[in-house]
Amino acid sequence: MRTLEHFPNLVTMFFSRAREKGDKPFLWHKADNAWVSTSWRETAEKVASLATALKAIGLEPGDRVMLVAENRPEWCISDLAIMAAGCITVPTYITNTERDHTHIIGNSAAKAVIVSTAKLARTLLPAAIRAEHAKIIIGMEDIRVGQSGSLEVHGWSKLIADHKTDPSAVISTATRDDTACIIYTSGTGGAPRGVMQHHGAILHNVDGCCTVISEDFGWEDEVFLSFLPLSHAYEHTGGQHFPIGLGAEIYYAEGLDKLASNIEETRPTIMVVVPRLFEVLRTRISKAVEKQGKFSNYLLGKAQEIGAKEYEGRMGLLDQPMNLFLKATLKPKIQKRFGGRMKAMVSGGAPLTPEVGIFFQSLGLTFLQGYGQTESAPVISCNRPSVGLRMDTVGPPLKNTEVRIAEDGEILVRGELVMHGYWRNEAETARVLKDGWLHTGDIGLIDDKGRIKITDRKKDIIVNDKGDNVAPQKVEGMLTLQPEIVQAMIYGDRKPYMVAVLVADPEWTQEWCAKNGDACDFSRLAENSSYRTAIGAAVERVNKDLSVIERVRRFILADQHFTIENEQLTPSLKIRRHVLKEVYGPRLDALYKG
Repeated sequence: MRTLEHFPNLVTMFFSRAREKGDKPFLWHKADNAWVSTSWRETAEKVASLATALKAIGLEPGDRVMLVAENRPEWCISDLAIMAAGCITVPTYITNTERDHTHIIGNSAAKAVIVSTAKLARTLLPAAIRAEHAKIIIGMEDIRVGQSGSLEVHGWSKLIADHKTDPSAVISTATRDDTACIIYTSGTGGAPRGVMQHHGAILHNVDGCCTVISEDFGWEDEVFLSFLPLSHAYEHTGGQHFPIGLGAEIYYAEGLDKLASNIEETRPTIMVVVPRLFEVLRTRISKAVEKQGKFSNYLLGKAQEIGAKEYEGRMGLLDQPMNLFLKATLKPKIQKRFGGRMKAMVSGGAPLTPEVGIFFQSLGLTFLQGYGQTESAPVISCNRPSVGLRMDTVGPPLKNTEVRIAEDGEILVRGELVMHGYWRNEAETARVLKDGWLHTGDIGLIDDKGRIKITDRKKDIIVNDKGDNVAPQKVEGMLTLQPEIVQAMIYGDRKPYMVAVLVADPEWTQEWCAKNGDACDFSRLAENSSYRTAIGAAVERVNKDLSVIERVRRFILADQHFTIENEQLTPSLKIRRHVLKEVYGPRLDALYKG
């Protein structure tokens, strides 16, 4: 079993791994339909040179540098170089609006911005020009600035070429207590807050995650495929610094539309994922198998049946022949779709519906649900085979992490992973950090094996007019598992029963229209009684498995999908309840009057 060394900061960890790995490949990207690698040595040289350049153009220790780019090698190099220069990275979503950029660049008082493309610069530059502190813009590509005003514009590659530096000359003096980055939360309930993550918090996470891999799977030559936004704390730690700690290779996916083919091409050993993606993949796999005929569909059904029995510890001798047959036929085909050497898919960012986890487990893919928050760097716990996989839990806490349950059921966390506070927001900091304990806002319990079980978000719990509590995420998760429904939000605070706004699945809708001879005018379908009845049947299927207070009595159909662009989803694909309530609140309230 290998253990992670005790590093003083993230920069030292990277340079240490780069010296060990030398000319071995590290960062991979697709160019001209072929995967191209940058070695550890090349990466270290670019990090060192860019760090020297940042200091040469006037950045000083403690200055904030905003980073706006897609997942790509330059993202990782820039992040490490910012920290190597003694500065603080402010990762920012590429989906941010000009208003979002204005808030973050102003709130963080960023002195410089590194941006990848001209397209992203168009949204960013107006905010930077208006900002009081921003003086420097660095473009990874030609950002074609017509008039920069007071901004000083530099080319990323030229800065590196003009300031060649040997990595051995770069010595980071940062301590584990020093701030490494300020990551702005997605803002499910309002304006994003800047979480100050220190070097020690992220290193604590890396150490804990490396321990899970080492003890439960064996630490070897690991390969990651990075596709969640690196501006999100989960990918920033889990998809970048964790692989660095392991000395792993990182492939940058071409995008969600090419994710399936990228997985087959790169054959990752570990993937950091969000539940929503795997709800979609589950549906796609099921449909693909269905199209292969009755026998394939029969095998998938048997795999799920036996997988559920195995999960519940009741698989009998009579199941063994079929299980062996599945291991020789169906399971290898599914596993090949995931590259054929996947050790674990680690799910985080939102609660996983147990049925989805059991589905993949039944197909021979190890699915680990984790739990965390941006405020905890972000991983707090993770399921481990050695403890026993339970899909309704998020596993035991990482090593050196204290977790306890408050009297009102709130999960409290203490340890080096806990943030030092919100940037320039003492009131919010005081609200969530009390006596060293992070008040997560999540409700849960700890089972007899030390695994955490989340029951709901404290602030999201719906209290009906009789004082009964309803956990919306559970009901919404069950609704979106139905083939007819792709997105859902339930509603009913201080009301007599639950109602919902639903988004119908577009593939199912096309099939329904073809079967019913309808032209598929989506705006008109919302008023089609037969169409609504079909969706209502899906709601009723869910209601059968819910308590009386949880059941959805009535629903409306959404005008459009919940998306990041219309601000109804966060960049990490969580629904923004306050936005949806503003849009649909009056219509949902009207359901109680009819």
